[in-house]
Parts: sequence; structure tokens; C-alpha cells
Amino acid sequence: MKRYCFALDLINTPLLIERYIEYHQKVWPEIIKSIKDSGIIDAEIYHIADRLFLMIDSNDSFTLENKGKMDAENPIVQKWEELMWSYQKALPVAKPGEKWVLMERIFKL
Repeated sequence: MKRYCFALDLINTPLLIERYIEYHQKVWPEIIKSIKDSGIIDAEIYHIADRLFLMIDSNDSFTLENKGKMDAENPIVQKWEELMWSYQKALPVAKPGEKWVLMERIFKL
């Protein structure tokens, strides 16, 4: 099993943050299916203020490149991502067009 951790910011407006959270309490079933189909076993998003942390656990065949390709070819995922982008803002260190930024683990017990 592999673990990946990502960070992303939200637009710092209380109403937008509330709506973003509401969407993630009722994620579209097609999005859940696409996540599972990519090899992700478990995923969690944590929130504080306007910052998000995403942790995913995947099977050994999972790759970020393959997930990106699958997402690009799925019109429902593209619709979801476009909708979510209206609530999200890139981290200052993000590359152009990059949303979730892969974090580096610096400690493990």
C-alpha cells in the first residue's frame, strides 16, 4: 500500500467554504467510483480555516499519472473538478494549473 498526502487552499469566504464542505458530505457516486477504480483504497480530507489536507492510501499498482489520465478522460470527473475549482485556490507554490500539491513527509513514528 502507498500513501500520498496533498495540500490545497480554499477561497477564504465562509459561505464558499461551507458549500465546499457540503459537497464533500454528498460526493457524487460517479466520483467515488472513479476514485476506487483508480486504485485508491481510502481517502480523507481534513480542513482548517481555508486549508485542506488530503490523504490517500492506494494499492501498489496506483500511480498519480494513471489517475490523472483517467480523470482527464472522464467527463463527470471534469465537471466535478470544474465545480470544485470555484471553491479552491492554488497554493502559492503550485505550478500553473496544479490544484492539490503533493506534500513531502518529514517525520514518521
